[in-house]
Amino acid sequence: MNPSLPDTFIPSRQGSRLLAVLVSALLLAACGGGEKGASQTAARVNKDEITVQQINFVLQQQRGLKPEQADAASRQILERLIDQQLAQQKADDLKLDRDARVVQQLEAARREILARAYTEKVGEAAPKPTPEEIKKYYDEKPALFRERRVYSIQEIAIEATPAQLPELRDKLAASANINEFIEFLKAKELRFNGNQAVRAAEQLPLNSLDTFARMKDGQALIVPTATGAQVVVLAGSRSQPVGEEQARPAIEQYLLNERKRKLVEDDVKALRAAAKLEYVGKFAEAAASAPAPSAPAASAGLSAPDGNKGTDLK
Repeated sequence: MNPSLPDTFIPSRQGSRLLAVLVSALLLAACGGGEKGASQTAARVNKDEITVQQINFVLQQQRGLKPEQADAASRQILERLIDQQLAQQKADDLKLDRDARVVQQLEAARREILARAYTEKVGEAAPKPTPEEIKKYYDEKPALFRERRVYSIQEIAIEATPAQLPELRDKLAASANINEFIEFLKAKELRFNGNQAVRAAEQLPLNSLDTFARMKDGQALIVPTATGAQVVVLAGSRSQPVGEEQARPAIEQYLLNERKRKLVEDDVKALRAAAKLEYVGKFAEAAASAPAPSAPAASAGLSAPDGNKGTDLK
């Protein structure tokens, strides 16, 4: 069941690659710099050392790595670190750390890393969910677990004006099958494209899962979008329930992540309330006319109005 502030310039592709190498090398060096005496040296690159600690830091970022792959991955990481160190040394010789664009991007990277570290620190205060809370979530989400289904879906994205939506909705309801509806779109010379997908319940947006759970095979629904409408046809589905014990780890992690997110959200709101914020120039005008920001939804995607059980297109 996942920002950084934009820079005021767009560097060249070659410059971006070099900067990525420099930032990676500088951050890795910083992570290993405080304990170099206690670290084992993995390689010497001219006057500098690359340590085992630096390799392990990169290794820890690689998810899903099997224990038997660690040695091969470590060697590959070391070779990349050598290339980074050589690039950093050359950049130092060229005094690229004084280049205004490089300084700006390094500062942006520093801000993002520190802000992320702070939010992670705030999230550490989130308590783990209790067994009772996990069971309650399991019982309240049958479509995700006890009555879980795997859905075969046809999607049609249609370019249309708001005034055309009622006619599209009526035609979809009157069509005997999806092919008849597609022929109508062609006759109206409406632009559209479609695709097919197979998605399990947990791969659907939470705010549309109950709608899918109520639909029967062959039914369809139409949802307004920014550019027109999207038609979703439930071509078929199969039952594939998940037991409580099997679901427990995923539920626990989800609830914990939600608590961390809420703690961070509340903390940022408090920081904003306590800070002295002043918008300047055109940003002052935009801030004065903008509506109050609302909390983002847990997930985004297709949803139908309450009670909409879909149009039968069997």
